[in-house]
Amino acid sequence: MTYTSPRHPQLFYTTAPMPCPYLPGRMERKVVTEIGGPEAVPFHNRLSRAGFRRSHTIAYAPVCANCTACTPIRVPVARFTPSRTQRRVLGRNGGLCSARVPPHATPEQFNLFSAYQATRHDGGDMASMTFPDYRAMIEDTTVETFMIEFRDAAGRLVCVALVDQLDDGLSAVYDFFDPDLPSHSLGTFAVLHLIEYTRTLGLPYLYLGYWISESHKMAYKARFRPAQIMTRGVWHDLDLSQPDAGQQQRDSAFLPDDLFHPPQPDLDKE
Repeated sequence: MTYTSPRHPQLFYTTAPMPCPYLPGRMERKVVTEIGGPEAVPFHNRLSRAGFRRSHTIAYAPVCANCTACTPIRVPVARFTPSRTQRRVLGRNGGLCSARVPPHATPEQFNLFSAYQATRHDGGDMASMTFPDYRAMIEDTTVETFMIEFRDAAGRLVCVALVDQLDDGLSAVYDFFDPDLPSHSLGTFAVLHLIEYTRTLGLPYLYLGYWISESHKMAYKARFRPAQIMTRGVWHDLDLSQPDAGQQQRDSAFLPDDLFHPPQPDLDKE
């Protein structure tokens, strides 16, 4: 009798080297895989715990030669306490209303997104995105995804967060906000809101993607304390008091064996 596993083999691919968008003079490579099929949700959960990120229906992780600067980071929300500066951010935005909405792109969102890109990331790849491009970023998902819209007292949209639901938390995929309100620190406020929302859902972690201590665009993620980072496949608390805190980085070659070889059914119990 020949047994055939009901699982399809999961294929991982390595991209060609490209200029790093965060650290000038360096090249980046990624390992990517498709998130699809009936096992998409549990597979995405496992990938997220292993330090992967989602974009559209693809999950990716950095595997750059001679560089391990991208470090997976998450916030254990039950232990999080806002700093004095973060409490001031919460106070400045106390009048905003938030609403969880389905991942459907709207012209209103796109106008805010375009203004944000033009001001904060002019010249970047996303600055030239059309509405169909934006809609694909929002709506191309095979997992549970939602958005949170933040509006001021007049009902004006000022900030949007795109979020994935995980079995052990939430994953902040992307956020953008009104660039004409710099004093409101809306990016920080969005993360603070998601930390509290994760806590109200009874889930332990908010995943923030990659912390890059050498990049001013990505170093801010370590301000949400306590934070946990992944090093050689193990999550542990980030200790910024250590002299080498900026080098507490993951082994970029680490990919858990069970991602390549999903556990097979126990034949004795079938």
